[in-house]
Amino acid sequence: MSEEDGSICVKINEKATVLTSKGCVCLFHENSKEISMWPDLIQKSKDGGLDVIETYVFWNLHEPVKGQYDFDGRKDLVKFVKAVAEAGLYVHLRIGPYVCAEWNYGGFPLWLHFIPGIKFRTDNEPFKAEMKRFTAKIVDLMKQEKLYASQGGPIILSQIENEYGDIDSAYGSAGKSYINWAAKMATSLDTGVPWVMCQQEDAPDSIINTCNGFYCDQFTPNSNTKPKMWTENWSAWYLLFGGGFPHRPVEDLAFAVARFFQRGGTFQNYYMYHGGTNFDRSTGGPFIATSYDFDAPIDEYGIIRQPKWGHLKDLHKAVKLCEEALIATEPKITSLGPNLEAAVYKTGSVCAAFLANVDTKSDKTVNFSGNSYHLPAWSVSILPDCKNVVLNTAKINSASAISNFVTKSSKEDISSLETSSSKWSWINEPVGISKDDIFSKTGLLEQINITADRSDYLWYSLSVDLKDDLGSQTVLHIESLGHALHAFVNGKLAGSHTGNKDKPKLNVDIPIKVIYGNNQIDLLSLTVGLQNYGAFFDRWGAGITGPVTLKGLKNGNNTLDLSSQKWTYQVGLKGEDLGLSSGSSEGWNSQSTFPKNQPLIWYKTNFDAPSGSNPVAIDFTGMGKGEAWVNGQSIGRYWPTYVASNADCTDSCNYRGPFTQTKCHMNCGKPSQTLYHVPRSFLKPNGNTLVLFEENGGDPTQIAFATKQLESLCAHVSDSHPPQIDLWNQDTTSWGKVGPALLLNCPNHNQVIFSIKFASYGTPLGTCGNFYRGRCSSNKALSIVKKACIGSRSCSIGVSTDTFGDPCRGVPKSLAVEATCAYSHTDL
Repeated sequence: MSEEDGSICVKINEKATVLTSKGCVCLFHENSKEISMWPDLIQKSKDGGLDVIETYVFWNLHEPVKGQYDFDGRKDLVKFVKAVAEAGLYVHLRIGPYVCAEWNYGGFPLWLHFIPGIKFRTDNEPFKAEMKRFTAKIVDLMKQEKLYASQGGPIILSQIENEYGDIDSAYGSAGKSYINWAAKMATSLDTGVPWVMCQQEDAPDSIINTCNGFYCDQFTPNSNTKPKMWTENWSAWYLLFGGGFPHRPVEDLAFAVARFFQRGGTFQNYYMYHGGTNFDRSTGGPFIATSYDFDAPIDEYGIIRQPKWGHLKDLHKAVKLCEEALIATEPKITSLGPNLEAAVYKTGSVCAAFLANVDTKSDKTVNFSGNSYHLPAWSVSILPDCKNVVLNTAKINSASAISNFVTKSSKEDISSLETSSSKWSWINEPVGISKDDIFSKTGLLEQINITADRSDYLWYSLSVDLKDDLGSQTVLHIESLGHALHAFVNGKLAGSHTGNKDKPKLNVDIPIKVIYGNNQIDLLSLTVGLQNYGAFFDRWGAGITGPVTLKGLKNGNNTLDLSSQKWTYQVGLKGEDLGLSSGSSEGWNSQSTFPKNQPLIWYKTNFDAPSGSNPVAIDFTGMGKGEAWVNGQSIGRYWPTYVASNADCTDSCNYRGPFTQTKCHMNCGKPSQTLYHVPRSFLKPNGNTLVLFEENGGDPTQIAFATKQLESLCAHVSDSHPPQIDLWNQDTTSWGKVGPALLLNCPNHNQVIFSIKFASYGTPLGTCGNFYRGRCSSNKALSIVKKACIGSRSCSIGVSTDTFGDPCRGVPKSLAVEATCAYSHTDL
């Protein structure tokens, strides 16, 4: 699985209990933004009920050149681990060093590929030597700073390898011996804390095998001496260029977590808890989008996603209320009927229970210990005292929020990005060969072996002399391993083609116009993130390996094979060598006619940062495909013209039933990604530089900056919801008298509830932003909610007929409210 999490009880030797987290991989490395964001992201994780932050260690990030290590700035692993410790949390260090992570080349540095005789992830001496050297380097770095728990530090777990069990059969006996070697190598480093391997059923006794997936309640470790651990609970899925936005309802995510602990789980970790952003060219794939949001509880921009964050926070507290029983004994599991199950943890006077309804359609009422309990379909109720329900996974007490990106007007903030082209300058990238460091070779060469991933781009150039063979329907046929290409004939763009995640290879016919005599064919092949997963993924390759032919010559009866001719190769673009991405180079043109919708152009403009502190994004609507830099820092590949298909989307998303990566897709039929995160730490108040390299053609005057702002705050609570979990105390005899309540809380401390857009008690329908009254509605609801909430940062309203009267006797009722928050006058 993926790259750059959150929560729950871990039994280690039946004593220490922690809650683990992981989406916080993105707090570090590719998804890390800047170190200035770390404390806020870590604190939000802690506030959400997490106890452990999990992070990968990216080999290609820390050793880009063999023997030359980089732990500066955002790559400061020690500083990150210490920041987690300062917040009072623990660390799970997933060294790998293969990480997958939708990360370029699975996290391996490209120089590894060129070591003679090397074969990745198998019983191969050159590979094992390099893997051991890097793993030992990271372990020594942590030991020097006394960061392992055995030294009094925060690191309680480490991981060696990653999801190898999914593909190890392809490596045969060499795969088995490799895993045994990896286990011995890791444990020999003497960290004093356990090592884990995820998705490795045959992990040696010295290693804890763990589960990854959407559900791990049925997982059993390969020894009864090992705890039941869940390394990756996928909060949704990654975004693809050409794919819809993946969404996983929090009711299902919470259900999966509760089921795991119901059935003896000890350690659970979200992938992701904070998804982050793939800056630079760090995305793998191919075709992984720049956004790595993962529908996580903390979104790509570092903003809490409600109600996912809040409902999981309540869930984490509910599980922790059961902690004493959970760590003392194993569950006794009994059936309460078809698809109904009870799990009881009891030791002495301490008792905790989980009641589950795994039916995908029907709600059920069950009898347990002499009491009656209503269980919605696909839900788990948690009873910390084996009597009172403190939380049901299908009933959300947490408020939800709607946030939107608001484009700033040019006058207000971004005078340099107005619709006029007068503020832009540009440089044309030459078609074909334009640099000195070129070479010629007979035949077509695989791309990665040539570029070593120093650039996405490789030019294949050839001169063809055509005299008596001209035809009226000439076609240029190209076969490529992928991932995309632009074909130029005699300096003009003849056609562009791209693959996709499932079929990166290209097999295309491009109608072209040739001339009598010499014809110049220039093919620009490009990668969109290198393969990061699968057996022997390092051998998959890219680029135009042929055949390449001219068809339709001599009145359509002849084909000329160009594959074995002498091609000239150029790695990368001239603008890359000139350092145009920094914006400081000479030669920028702003005098002649502004070029729009033309291929291979570098653009530059200056801008002031949007005011305020809200997260910033660039809306690339109007552009084609390329890469963007802000003040010399790459914010990643943009591709707003790659539209998601309509195949997998539905109008509504039912959380009931097993989740898959294609369930509940959103945004189909629209561009996969138009908004690209620019961390405020990348920006200065004034005088920022934006540079674009546009491959296909676009209009940069259409792009704009946007800030993410809260639009509405909502909650919908029924009279059968459990009370707010924060009201739970040891005097559980009064718990049933507390009653459910609707709680609204503005996210920023200097905001107050400004207006109530909707309030209805009775049978309200719809979702946040689209509530409407049902047949039954109290005429007092709006005035009661306004009085309780407006002008306050937070408000709590009892959901009962005592508060609102009874508008329809004998009917189950609920309260739905939509509010807006605004800054108080004292802060304006």
